[in-house]
This record gives sequence, structure tokens and C-alpha cells, in this order.
Amino acid sequence: MDRRSVLCGSVAIGASLGVSKAAAQMAANKPAFLFIHGAWHGAWCWTSVVPYLAAAGHAAIAIDLPGYGLNTRFPKSYFKRPLDREAFANELSPISNVTIDHQVAAISTALDSLISGGSQPVVLVGHSMGGMPITAVGEAMPQKIRKLVYLAAMMVPPGKPLRPYLTGPESKNSLIGNLVMGVPETARAGRIDPRSTDPEYRATMKEAFYGDVSEEQAEAAINLLQPDYPLVNGPTITSAQRWGSIPRSYILTEQDKGVLPGLQRRFIREVDEAVPANITDVRPIHTSHSPFLSRPAELANILIELAE
Repeated sequence: MDRRSVLCGSVAIGASLGVSKAAAQMAANKPAFLFIHGAWHGAWCWTSVVPYLAAAGHAAIAIDLPGYGLNTRFPKSYFKRPLDREAFANELSPISNVTIDHQVAAISTALDSLISGGSQPVVLVGHSMGGMPITAVGEAMPQKIRKLVYLAAMMVPPGKPLRPYLTGPESKNSLIGNLVMGVPETARAGRIDPRSTDPEYRATMKEAFYGDVSEEQAEAAINLLQPDYPLVNGPTITSAQRWGSIPRSYILTEQDKGVLPGLQRRFIREVDEAVPANITDVRPIHTSHSPFLSRPAELANILIELAE
């Protein structure tokens, strides 16, 4: 994947801001932000946050990971209505071959673009499932990162696989489990149905992702979701000397019904036990899973503080 395609998800954001030369020079004196979305989402979810960072003098971009946004492909059964649930559950995902290595390469290209443009080491922010690739990037290239910020994100301790956390007691009441329709062994993806017309299913989707977001904005966001995300469940190969040495913060979403607060606290506790010389800085925010939509100004203020 070339540099242009990696950054395509952020082009619209940069253009809409109309950043002047003077603003760009001011941003060069402050660390830039690179935003990584979670499962089923895309670069679009950060659109309301970026202008606040720009106003504070920070360059900020968001990218679509490989397999997402303009880079995604859809199972054929997704477009057939009424939905054939069995076919939809089992059809092999067209993005099943996307790996965490592809995601790391895309993030690396975006980091290099920011740094070659004059940025200091970058504040790398991952939401939800986006925590997996930012952890891998931290291990691969710690010198490029000023701080890792996990927003309601999968922050898995070194050497541990993700799956036991998703099936453990802290995830028992997560509403996301009620949305998943795919069979992992055959679909080889995490699959939901954003096009569903079932009122109960759609209400669950709103509560899982956008509990404190307005009905109108939640409807717009659901319409932008994609059905598949590539499965990234293997062990995280990290070390205290590389990933563990990077300052990290965790923004804990206290009203989250998707990635439950108990699971977020477990991530923090177990990572701090594994890397006791570098304790996680925890910043609670009283929101659902998506504060970038419900409280973008408050989220931006936290991020600006973390960049100092």
C-alpha cells in the first residue's frame, strides 16, 4: 500500500480545515496527533475532534486502516434483503487476509509523513480495537511516538492474546456480543449488520457504540459503519524496553456498554503489573463508547493536556 492510499482517509479532514501556512508553522512546534479508529469504524469518526486540536496548534490526521473505509470490501450477502442470516454469518470476508502487519505498515507510513513534515514524535491515539495496532507500532518504532493514548481500547499485556479478554467475565454483559452475527471460523471476520431494519438490533447498536449520542447523529454514524473487521486476536509481542518504555495514557469511558469499564480497568491493571516501571496515566471521561461524537471538545481538551 503506497503513501497516498494510506492517507486517503485523512485528506478530507485536512482540506476542510483549510490550514494556513502560519498555522502549519505553529503546529510544527507542538506534537502532532495520529488517530486510529476501532472495529467497523473509519477515519470519519475523528472529524469533530480534529478542529479543536488544530485550534490549539496541533497537526492532526486520521487514517482508514487497511480493510476499512475506501479500502474495504463487502460480503455479497450483506446487500441481499431480506437478509439470509445463515449465508451472511458464514460467507468468507473479502478482507479476511488483512493482518496486523498490514495495519502497522499503514500507521508507520502515516507517522513518517508527519515526521518528515517537521513534526516531533507523534501522539498516537487508538480507539477500541485500534488499541491492538498502536501497541504493535509502539513495539516496532518507539522512537517515533511521544505518547500512546488508548481510548476505551484493547490494551493487552505483553504476550497475552486478546480473545480471553473478549470472552472473560468483564465482557459478559457487553452489548457488542448481541450484535455479532458472523461465525469466526468461516467468515474469518467480526461481522455485524449496520443495514439491519430490526428496531431492537438497531437500538442495541446505538447503546453499544453511541449511548450518549443524539438519535440523529447516531443514525448517521451507524450508516457509516461497515459489516466486517479483520480478526486480530493473536498474542501481542511487546517488551518493556520498547513498547513498555513509551509514556501511555488510558481514557476510560465510564458509561461504556460496548467495552465495559470493568474490562478497561483490567487492561490497565494487568499492563501496570507487567510494566511496573511505567504506570498508565488514567483519565476517566463520563461518556459512552464514542466520546469523539458525544463530547468532542471535552475529549480534545484531555488529548491536548496529554500532549504537553
